[in-house]
Formats: sequence, structure tokens, C-alpha cells
Amino acid sequence: MTTDTNAPALAGRREWTALGVLMLPLLLVSMDVSVLYFAIPEISADLSPSGTQQLWIFDIYGFVLAGLLMTMGSLGDRIGRRRLLLIGAAAFGAASALAAYANSAETLIAARAVLGIGGATLMPSTMALVRTMFTDPAQRARAIGLWSGVMTAGIALGSVMSGVLVEHFWWGSVFLVNLPAMVLLLALGPVLLPESKNPAPGRFDWLSVPLSLAAVLPVIYGLKEIPSEGWNVRYVLSVTVGLLFAALFVHRQRTTASPLISPELFRGRGFSPAVVLNLVAAFGMMGSAYFTTQYIQSVLGKSPLEAALWSLLPSVFIGMAAPVSAQLVQRGAPRAYVVAGGFAVTAGGYVMLTLAGTDSLWLLLAACGVLACGVVAVMSQLTDLAMGTAPVEKAGAASSLLETGTEFGGALSMAFLGSIGTAVYRHEMPGSAPAAAQETLGGALAAADRLPGRTGDALATAAREAFTSGMHAAAIAGAVLLTGAAVAAAVTLRRVQVREPAAPEPEPEKAAV
Repeated sequence: MTTDTNAPALAGRREWTALGVLMLPLLLVSMDVSVLYFAIPEISADLSPSGTQQLWIFDIYGFVLAGLLMTMGSLGDRIGRRRLLLIGAAAFGAASALAAYANSAETLIAARAVLGIGGATLMPSTMALVRTMFTDPAQRARAIGLWSGVMTAGIALGSVMSGVLVEHFWWGSVFLVNLPAMVLLLALGPVLLPESKNPAPGRFDWLSVPLSLAAVLPVIYGLKEIPSEGWNVRYVLSVTVGLLFAALFVHRQRTTASPLISPELFRGRGFSPAVVLNLVAAFGMMGSAYFTTQYIQSVLGKSPLEAALWSLLPSVFIGMAAPVSAQLVQRGAPRAYVVAGGFAVTAGGYVMLTLAGTDSLWLLLAACGVLACGVVAVMSQLTDLAMGTAPVEKAGAASSLLETGTEFGGALSMAFLGSIGTAVYRHEMPGSAPAAAQETLGGALAAADRLPGRTGDALATAAREAFTSGMHAAAIAGAVLLTGAAVAAAVTLRRVQVREPAAPEPEPEKAAV
């Protein structure tokens, strides 16, 4: 009788407890994307930021986070993922305290920038450590499913927590909630989390750092501004410049002896399709949010806090999506068809959006729930595929590529679908409407409030119908794209199988029992 010494070791109570500790910083990093939604009026009254400063208070966190993900993922592979995680947790906690007690807009902007740096260290480090702790494929799939669900839920929870805290405390409380979790991570991390890093990382390529920033930041900036400002030459030029630097970055990675992102990652069968399809899944997730949040507030007339609370309802079903998809794969269903099915479900959610009228709250929430379940099922499977394909010593870089792709997908969806919705809105609005009303729904409702009686009501009704028509057009485009992604997943992933690295060969005298 012989034992299978090549079988991956099963994770025990220690590893699952460590995963729970890792979920705390992940939840807070994702919440910080939306945590200022309801705090900004209080911040404006207290710090009196200019219009430009207010935009930077919102955007600097996401820009720094997206720009540094690849750098921090590669750095974690070199100095140790646990070490980088703890350094990032300390920085995140200190920046949270600084932001909570900021006495000027400049200080708050600086604190948000440091929060972005800390977030960029936390996100790839948590996923790389999950890859290290869970070597059994089934357990890793469950762990990554939990990771994906917490990440998605955090974005929705951030705005609600912001509203509750600002209603009962001062605006700085939205940052202070980060401190207990970071203290807990700093206390338990050294005890529960294993250290892991690339044993032969080579020299750190400092030139690739500014190249990656110059590639990511202009593209993210341009894509985020296009939906609200239109295809302005400045934003198109910004995207173009970013793409040129992206080409230089790729050339650098292919020619330098010690690249920031090793081309070896893309030689793993399944890694490249997983990264691209994950970007498309992020496109599907963020593109719908651009419309549904405005719909609930401006079309249905809900207050911001009411809108945030209603938006939480679809999240109830998200937690089931990743475990169900993992179970299907573990019971023999081809991963390609599970991912394709998830894309098809997401496309179905977009189709449901096309049926919403100007008073369809429950239909909209059902569509959001269907759409979110499809996205989480897809992203959890693609993340598991990419991390299982990537070499363990490059897990940080692999995770950072996935997350950078997610940022690009979200920005691209807002630019593409947002532009479609805006174009239809402007086409549907009557030419006699005020100029501000023809630009945005918010402008139309503000103009309607200044008009007397039926005239104002008629303008508001026309604007709500025009916005809903724009949402329908964008939803059709999203459904078509995601249906194409379902077909692409079925084709490209059909023959992809993750081959787990084998354990070292046992000595002959120890092989027999």
C-alpha cells in the first residue's frame, strides 16, 4: 500500500481562520471606493474644498490604487507577501486616522492618496496569500469564491455605511472604522499568516514603475471622464498617451532581464484568457451600476440613503453564486461552460434592464441581482483559473494583473455604455428644453424644479423617460457584448485545465507504507 505524497495538503482551521482575517482589509479597501458618497456634503461644509479639490478627494484613491497594483504585486513577490501586507495595513490605518481628522482639503487629498497606496499593497497580497495557503484545488476555489464575494459586497456596503455613520456621527467616522480591522490584522497576521515570496526574484526593475503608472493613470482618467464630459479631445488624448506608454511598458517587460511583470505568466495556458475575460466581467458589473444608481435616485426619486439601502438587496444572493459555480466545477462540469453560463446569466440581467419602465423598482432590483450573481460566478472561476495557472512564486504579480484588468474593465464600461446612454438621452430630450436639461438627468430635474407647475412636471417626466431609454440602449449593448463573451469563454477555455504543481518526489524508502 502506498500513500499519494503528491496530493496537495489540505488547509485546516488555522488557514480558514487566517482567511477570515484577510477578508477584513479586503472588505475595507473595496468599501473605500464608495465610502465618500454621503460624506461629501459634510466635508464640503467643513473644509470648503474647491470644485477641483472635491473631484480629487473622490478620485485620487482609485487612481493611485489602480496605478500601483502591478508595482505592489511584484514587490510582494520579492520582499514577502505577508510583510508587504502588514506594511500596507499600517499605512492604511495611519492614513485613515489622518483623513478622519484632516483640517484642510489638501490634507484629506494627501491622506486619500496614501490610502490608495495602502490599498494597492493589500489587494494583491491577500490573493497571493490565499494562493499560498490553499494548495488543494477544491479548497482554493472555495476560498477564492469567498474573496470575490467579499470584494463585490464591500463596494455596495461602503455607501450604506457612509450614510449611517454620517447621519449619527461626523464625516471623519467613515475613515475611523478602518482602524480596528487594521489593528486586528497587525496583531494576528504575524501569527496566522505564512510568509511567502519568490526565492529567486532578480533585481527590482525601477524603470518599469513610472512606465506602469504612465500607462494606467491616463487611460483610467480619460475613460472615467468621457461619460460625463463626452469625447473631449483632452480625454481622448489622455487615453492615447496611456496606450503609448502601455506599449513601452510591454516592450520593457519583454526585453529586460528582471521584469516587473514576467512574460512567463502568459505562457501558462489559460492565464491570458482568464485576464481578458475577467476584464469583460468587470465591464459588465460596473456598466450596470452607472445606470442603476442614477435610476433609483433620480428616476424613482429615492433619497441617497434609501437608494443605497435598496441597492443592498441584490447583494443577498451574491454570496451563493461563487460556491455554486465552484461546486459545479468540482462535480465535473467543464469550467468553460460554467464561465460561459455565468456570462449568459449576466447578459440575461442586462436584458431584464431593457424591460424596466420609469417605475420598475422590483424589476430593476431583480435584474441587478441576476447580473451580480453571473458576474461573481464568472470572476471567481476566472480568478481561480488564473491563480492556479500562475507559478506560486509569481502569485502577487498574477493577482495584480487581474485586479488592474478589473479597474480597466470598470472604467471602460462607464466610458462605452455611459456614452451610449448619454447619446440616446440627448437625442430623446425635446429641443425646447433648457441646455442644462439636455445634458444630464440631474440638470433636467434641477431645471424642472425652477419651472412652474405642469411645465416643470412635463420636463421632469420627459427627462426620466429619456434616461430610461438611454439605459435600455446601453443594456442592449451590454447584453450583446456579454453574449459574445459567453461564446468566447466556451471556445477559449474548453481545453484549458489547471495542472497543480507536483510535490517533490519522495525518497524510495519512504514511499512504501
